Amino acid sequence: MSFLKRPLPVVVRVTALCCLATLTSCGWGGRTAETPSVLPLPPELDSGYRAGLQPTHASRHMAAAANPLASDAGRSVLRAGGSAIDAAIAMQAVLTLVEPQSSGIGGGAFILYWDGHQVQAFDGRETAPSQVTPNLFLKSDGTPMAFRDAQIGGRSVAVPGVLRALHLAHEQHGRLPWRDLFAPAIALARDGFPMSKRLHTLLAADTYVAGSPGMARYFLDAQGKPLAVGTLLKNPELAQTLELIATQGPDAFYTGDIAQAMVEAVRGHANPGLLSLEDLRRYQAKERTPVCGPYKIWRICGMPPPSSGGVAVLQTLGILEALQSATPSLDLASMAPTQAASVAGLEPAPMAVHLIAEAERLAYADRAQYLADSDYVAVNLQGLTNKAYLASRARLIGPSSMKHAEAGTPPGNNLALSPDRSPLRIATSHVSAVDDLGGAVAMTTSVEAAFGSHLFVKGFLLNNHLTDFSFVPSADGKPVANAVAPGKRPLSSMSPTLVFTRESGELLASLGSPGGSQIIGYVNKALIGLLDWKLDPQAAINLPNFGSRNLGTEVEAGLASPALIQALQARGHEVTPMTMTSGTQIIQRTADGWSAGADPRREGTALGD
Repeated sequence: MSFLKRPLPVVVRVTALCCLATLTSCGWGGRTAETPSVLPLPPELDSGYRAGLQPTHASRHMAAAANPLASDAGRSVLRAGGSAIDAAIAMQAVLTLVEPQSSGIGGGAFILYWDGHQVQAFDGRETAPSQVTPNLFLKSDGTPMAFRDAQIGGRSVAVPGVLRALHLAHEQHGRLPWRDLFAPAIALARDGFPMSKRLHTLLAADTYVAGSPGMARYFLDAQGKPLAVGTLLKNPELAQTLELIATQGPDAFYTGDIAQAMVEAVRGHANPGLLSLEDLRRYQAKERTPVCGPYKIWRICGMPPPSSGGVAVLQTLGILEALQSATPSLDLASMAPTQAASVAGLEPAPMAVHLIAEAERLAYADRAQYLADSDYVAVNLQGLTNKAYLASRARLIGPSSMKHAEAGTPPGNNLALSPDRSPLRIATSHVSAVDDLGGAVAMTTSVEAAFGSHLFVKGFLLNNHLTDFSFVPSADGKPVANAVAPGKRPLSSMSPTLVFTRESGELLASLGSPGGSQIIGYVNKALIGLLDWKLDPQAAINLPNFGSRNLGTEVEAGLASPALIQALQARGHEVTPMTMTSGTQIIQRTADGWSAGADPRREGTALGD
């Protein structure tokens, strides 16, 4: 019986009778009954959708970030002859000031860089302090702590890595002096910038800000309320910090007064952490081999572990391509979005959402089982992206949702580990840039949860990235791959991505998104929108978000139509409309230069010449 001819039940609670004996004998995959699912809280708060955005065009260079002040800093660097990595450094410095809830010098980043000849991956992921133990997030009775109890304070702070990674990339590809790249952020910190609506919204919703003395002094008024939208925020302490980093390099951050202040804040909190001066001094960014693979006529490159993003995106796309090869009528290119009565304008076809969500389910199952810091856990990337293996995974997709996927058995990977069972995580930012000489960067950067650990030191916030580790070090007698260990880097979903044409090898696009564990789905949607559906960057970003983290099927509340939800439910999906605040930035090559889009769900923009 072919895929399209199988009858579709209105509500699917058990698999078809022909599959009860052997779960995959009909090619449907899945379980015999509904799998309970507990979705995490919405990854990032909604601060409004800016309808009507159009793509930005440029002939020479482009910078795109989640805040217009950061984009402007990136463009000014490009105008001065800077490289794409120079622009990324300037944008990150400004984001530390204007978007502190999402990223900053107190966090980490993954950077993909194209110099016109090769793709490089720079790993600035935070590391666990040398004194951590596997029981870091376990209570005295052996059960895991609540997320907020772990997040707020020093316990969750990992060794920041973004500055070391940016400096490592700058040493190889910078064109302007390091010190000059911080000038826009220093001026803004000293002279002030207007409180944005998004920053105000997140502050108003965060009940822990008032308990952080540094944050309260900076962000709140005399009545303990967030400063009004438009209020001029000045941060002279951050200006001084950035001046030291600009003139002395990253060593000014990892040693001396700044390092001492970080350690004192972490260890002196009521929920103390283990960060030490030696941890900061010894931190090293790493250059890793990017994860690249084919998708139809394109070549997709992403980050390797400790990010799961590159692998999960390639797995999703590889499964979808294998499905198309087996059943040509399931080619996503034939399922173009149609007009819908929402501010997004276009809406994906129900069958497309079904197939993509099912492929993501399979990728997330493998992510939980196999992926972690490859310096600590053996990860066979070739096995996970093996074409035959992905084809076998594609055969598990049928006309009805499998609801919950189990990890597969890719060649060369370790089944002696237990899947990560920790709650899925939140926050982050993304920048992309292309320069006059054809260089390009895609950088996803984060402090983890909104406002990180809530420790405000020397004008910036410290991350809470240790909570990206599994709270439970072992399960069912097996160790969890993403368990915490000294010096280890926690698993991430960050998915900075570069796209090339396979025939010519020419760079086609730079993209990525914030959104915690939903990042992978946001990037998948953007790639399919650009490549399969031939949308311009802005239209691809505007599409309603959707996907699956192997816990039900998520669609963007307020943008996904009732008809789409009903069609998915008819295919057995347990659909949850929810806030899905992506922050996707895309820069795409055109016949006469570059076209770019910024996510209407945030306040970013793309600027170029």
